Amino acid sequence: MATTAAQLIAIARMHLNEASAIASGAWTDAELAALGNLACHDLWRAINDNFQDYFLTISTAVSQAASAGATTLTGVPSDVAIVRGLEPSNLSSRPGLVYEARNYTHIDFARARSQAAIDPSQGGKIFYHLQGAGAPIAAPTINVAPGVNAAVTLRLTYVPTLDKLVASAPAAGETITNPIPGESDNAIIAWIVGYAMAKIAEDQAPNAGWLALYGTEKQNMLVSLTPRQTDDDDVAEAMFEDQWQ
Repeated sequence: MATTAAQLIAIARMHLNEASAIASGAWTDAELAALGNLACHDLWRAINDNFQDYFLTISTAVSQAASAGATTLTGVPSDVAIVRGLEPSNLSSRPGLVYEARNYTHIDFARARSQAAIDPSQGGKIFYHLQGAGAPIAAPTINVAPGVNAAVTLRLTYVPTLDKLVASAPAAGETITNPIPGESDNAIIAWIVGYAMAKIAEDQAPNAGWLALYGTEKQNMLVSLTPRQTDDDDVAEAMFEDQWQ
């Protein structure tokens, strides 16, 4: 079962020698939860670099509307941070229709923007490009070209941003449980303690020892998260290997 923020805070408080939040205390639970939230987001960024899809999410609510020229996709979830793939949600009705990422200014994308709308049932190649900051600021804009003469429902695979970690009473977009895999509790606790001690330090700087411990725990956790499965060996595929008979 996932560890709660309250449990993480309780352990952090033991190291801070302040067993509970009191009026005369140095830290409120909300302050410590906010530090834990920052730790979760730092670990989230590092785990995504492992490409093991621990946070992978699939949406089939995205679509490309019929349009004569370049357009943008609709239904893109607001929590999209990193796009891993884009394809028709019904592959049997759209055989050979392929979506490939390209820079908006790439010559392929420029040519596609000037191209007439294609019939998606006959297959073809459509280029897409992400624009804007993306989550958590706002959903990214996904430009596509060429247009299609019939709407296409898509399957978007992506990495979402994390919900905010709070001590209690979560609202929409918040959570009270540790969202990070890999037995990450000790790393989050070390981050909380290290940054919390800045509040009582003479130089107002985080505690170097606790942050070093955080770095060690983080590295050990990342090693344990790769590979995600050990049933098959990790191998490099040869060119056109999927076409070999």
